Amino acid sequence: MNFQEREGQTPDAAAANLPWYTGLTQQHWRTLWGSYLGWIFDGFEAFALVLSLPFAMKSLLTPEQAQTPSFYAGLAIGITLLGWGIGGLIGGVLSDYIGRKRMMMFSIFFYALFTGLTAFSTSFAALALLRFVTGLAIGSEWSTGIALVSETWPDKARPKGCGFLQSGFGGGALLAAVVWYFLSHYQPLGAESWRLIFAVGALPAFCVLYLRRALDESEKWASAVKAQRQAEKDGKGARPFTLAEIFRSAESRRLVILTTILSFVTTVGWWAVSSWMPGYTEQLAHLHGEPAGVWAPRMSLIYNIGAICAYVASGFIADALGRRLYLFLTFAGSLGFSILTYTWQGDLETFMVIAFFNGVFTLGFAFSWMAIYLVELFSSVVRATAAGFIFNAARLVAWIFPIIAGVMVTTMGGLSHAALIMGSVYVIGLIVPWFLPETKGKPLPE
Repeated sequence: MNFQEREGQTPDAAAANLPWYTGLTQQHWRTLWGSYLGWIFDGFEAFALVLSLPFAMKSLLTPEQAQTPSFYAGLAIGITLLGWGIGGLIGGVLSDYIGRKRMMMFSIFFYALFTGLTAFSTSFAALALLRFVTGLAIGSEWSTGIALVSETWPDKARPKGCGFLQSGFGGGALLAAVVWYFLSHYQPLGAESWRLIFAVGALPAFCVLYLRRALDESEKWASAVKAQRQAEKDGKGARPFTLAEIFRSAESRRLVILTTILSFVTTVGWWAVSSWMPGYTEQLAHLHGEPAGVWAPRMSLIYNIGAICAYVASGFIADALGRRLYLFLTFAGSLGFSILTYTWQGDLETFMVIAFFNGVFTLGFAFSWMAIYLVELFSSVVRATAAGFIFNAARLVAWIFPIIAGVMVTTMGGLSHAALIMGSVYVIGLIVPWFLPETKGKPLPE
């Protein structure tokens, strides 16, 4: 009789009582850090667009276009999302064919390149084209990094690792907020200082040099592909196209449809609601007689700190509550704080607290569920394809909603009404989770 049995514990029970990080090696952390580097600059690029758009519109719009700046701001966001959606679909499929590591290096290099070129835009058309191409590259990075971390980390640590990885988006957004804070304060290029935040976005290209040396390919992916190739040689049929494979069975189709609906809720909720918060903060500051350009950068910093806290905590909370309750509370909090945000007319200090919790729910928890949950629903040979499709297919529909929101802002004469109407999308997120399976504590499907 061993010690565990004398103590009344089975080996499985004893393993369950070990710290979550037991068994993690230096290579596990290198894999997480390499994937994190790619995602942190995705977050930087996305939030840099939100922060700089009002100033870019003043610089690039013709006098005629400048009559409806909210429409063109929404159009720029929508075009980015469209590229992001298309790129994510393509990148997820390619990752299941050419490997996680190689696809990650390609996507990081190209989105860094086109983000940097955005700094040289001379018209709205040029900006829109570069946003679309940048979106193509950004979209393909997420599913690749998530698949790589989920397939290399132990089951007990996997949700935490995926939550840590997702925090890279919040870290990148916070970095963009910090860079923008200094650019808006010092304005080294005057009215054209917005260009510099995109120039900084070109730096991730150097990450590719690190990734080539630091990352190993996913053994689960390599083994699954090898087994399918052997089956093909044995005359058991060619490897199915991965995008078609995730729709092959009724249960897989059901999972894809339901999780894509939740992805749509998350995407519309952020891009068509929360991305207008800097503008609403400026309106609130003006209402209270505060100077322009001060409170919006502060709010952006606080909002992203809230998101980062949620990202880091998400894996622990999802493991404690279970996936379905986590999803329900995430969308309930997003709905509640969206309403509170855009109905608040009081002091700016309290509004900063509201912005913190808005960031916790609408950006932090609302995006973390896709990193934690999606990889637990699909097998290794289609995991990146499924995650990429669900994360990005929603953008192929949602890209139009920032444009609609921009039109609503113009026609309704303010941000509040448009944001509150768009924010009602979170109600869907209160219903759908209960039709999905609970995967808490279960290993990844092979």
